[in-house]
Amino acid sequence: MEEKTNNPGTAHQPGCFFCTTALPLIERCWTEATRDHFRNSRIEFLKGLRSLLDDRIAHLSRAEEQKGTHVTVE
Repeated sequence: MEEKTNNPGTAHQPGCFFCTTALPLIERCWTEATRDHFRNSRIEFLKGLRSLLDDRIAHLSRAEEQKGTHVTVE
């Protein structure tokens, strides 16, 4: 019987095609410059998502400010 551990340091599961075959192949083929490029592209992608969220939050915040009417009291 196979024993399972809950160790977070073991990210690779035995028998997984990606972990046992594809990932080691990619790690050997890619240069350091390629890894840096893809890392930077992930960062830029996340910054783009953050920008979209910030714009939507700002839009919704402006809509809340315009609710109601202004009445001058004498």
